[in-house]
Amino acid sequence: MAALTILIIRHAEKPGPNQPDLGNGVTERGVDDKHCLVVRGWQRAGAWATLFGFGAFGPDYPKPSVVFAANPAIPAPGNNVASRRHHQTIQSLCDRLHIDPDLTFAVGQEELLITAVTKLTGTVLISWEHKKIPEKILPLLVGQQTIPHVPVKWSESRFDVVLRFDRPNKDAEWSFRQMFPMLMKGDSDIPLKDRD
Repeated sequence: MAALTILIIRHAEKPGPNQPDLGNGVTERGVDDKHCLVVRGWQRAGAWATLFGFGAFGPDYPKPSVVFAANPAIPAPGNNVASRRHHQTIQSLCDRLHIDPDLTFAVGQEELLITAVTKLTGTVLISWEHKKIPEKILPLLVGQQTIPHVPVKWSESRFDVVLRFDRPNKDAEWSFRQMFPMLMKGDSDIPLKDRD
């Protein structure tokens, strides 16, 4: 069967001046590192692993057979240091699924990412930088197809949304929906903006 489901999440919570109450970024061992997730981000990574790793939450949240994350060793264009948050967000999930994440592509290589992903079948999950999702990934994925409610911006404070694209075969059009699993206190079911 040539069906493809693509699930897109942004990396989990990070340190930032707009959310000082989240604290510092920390490594897996608790060492301060501003390029890593904050404690709540590590909690969300565990929540994603539970949601996608068991297949127990119904057909809306299927187990991925392939998981992509931005390469944690290659800095995004204009940055000197690479963020490890995309990889940290999905590593627990990959451990649960007994698969290695695909880290082939870095932020800035979205065209290569989408070219590779759309050749696959099954369920694919992508963990990526939130600004690049609506700016690059979604337009590349959607192409000329008109799809209602595809977001044009990913809010700086939202870490709780899953974007789901489905097609029954490689020649079919995409269906799309935003999903809100409400995994943690403070999560929202308000859709990301589909217009400025």
